[in-house]
Amino acid sequence: MSQQVSNNIAADPRFLKFVAKRNTYSIIMTILGALAYYGFILLVAFDPKLMAAKMGAGMTTSIGVPIGVGVIVFTIILTWIYVRRANGEFDDEAAEIIKGASK
Repeated sequence: MSQQVSNNIAADPRFLKFVAKRNTYSIIMTILGALAYYGFILLVAFDPKLMAAKMGAGMTTSIGVPIGVGVIVFTIILTWIYVRRANGEFDDEAAEIIKGASK
C-alpha cells in the first residue's frame, strides 16, 4: 500500500468512525469476558460456601462446577459473536474504506 493511500485512509472520516466503533465493540466484549471470569473468581474467594454447596441431596457435584462450565461456555459464545462480526461487518467496512482510498 502506498504512502498516499495510507494518508487517504487516515484522513477519511469513515475510517475514524470505523476505528472508534471497532474499539468500542472490542472494549465492551473484553469487559464482558473479564466480568465473567473475575466474577467467578470473586465468588470462589468471597462465597466459598455457595460454590461448595451440593447440587442436590445425595449429589457429589457442587454448584461451582456448572457455574464454571457456564463461564467457559459464555466466553466461547462471546468469542464466536466477536469473530462473526469482525469477519463480516468489520472486514467488509475496512475493505470498502481501502477501496475508496485507492481511487
